Amino acid sequence: MKLILPLFLLLLSRPCFSQELFVSTEPASSLPAKSIDLKISGRYFPFDRVYDRPAARLTAELKAGLTKKWMVSLGRSFSDMHTYRFKYESYFFYTKYRFLSHDDVHRHFRMAAFLQASHTDSPFHYDEVGLTGDKSGIEAGLIATRLSNRFALSASVSHAQLLDASRFNKTVYVPRHIYEVMNYSLSSGYLLFPKNYSGYRQLGINLYMELLAQQALDGSKYFAEAAPALQLVFFSTTRLNAGYRFQLAGNAQRMSKNSWVIGIEQSFLNVWKRRKGGVSN
Repeated sequence: MKLILPLFLLLLSRPCFSQELFVSTEPASSLPAKSIDLKISGRYFPFDRVYDRPAARLTAELKAGLTKKWMVSLGRSFSDMHTYRFKYESYFFYTKYRFLSHDDVHRHFRMAAFLQASHTDSPFHYDEVGLTGDKSGIEAGLIATRLSNRFALSASVSHAQLLDASRFNKTVYVPRHIYEVMNYSLSSGYLLFPKNYSGYRQLGINLYMELLAQQALDGSKYFAEAAPALQLVFFSTTRLNAGYRFQLAGNAQRMSKNSWVIGIEQSFLNVWKRRKGGVSN
């Protein structure tokens, strides 16, 4: 943590151009109106504490920009994290609405509110609360993103409530299950290449550093982790992500304190046209 925070301050002090296509979190900006985004990502865990072996999760997500301020997303996950074989795990819904924008040339400040809901068939393992595979529940939060030339900085805070069946029975669990948490994130992104934009065929290279933290509200469990990542952007619409997540501090029981992330994301712009006589977004 002592090494990562100075890195954020160093990046903030540099005049630069930026991207905000974060790998582990969402920015306050939404998808362009009338666009669709298809994202497939994988997460590899070197060690599964339940089955004493490596484990992996594959997530497929379809996003749609309904207007320039409002987007929705549907996703499904498959994994062998909680079972002996790789199979269907969960589905989830996400929506985000950007309610504040202060835009200028090569810079902006935006804020958005989001809501996520999920259902999983996985058993209740671990203290960590995640709504893209591990747990069933709902989450609501706020995101603020500042973009200035080559650099972007984004922060989010959210509250999650688990709706697992174990929460509503009379069984006493030892150790106690965690059902309520606060999530926090601080994400930075820096555009390494190209130095000067000349066309959509140029290769883009973005470097990210994200800090992710979770604190239980019905217990003393918590964790904080760092998530550096590299992103390649092809033809301005295809993104290849590769990253690593590792725990900095915490006492929460988790499947693994480190994991690898790789994924690909494809954007399709102006998928549907505005109806004749309709109101523009």
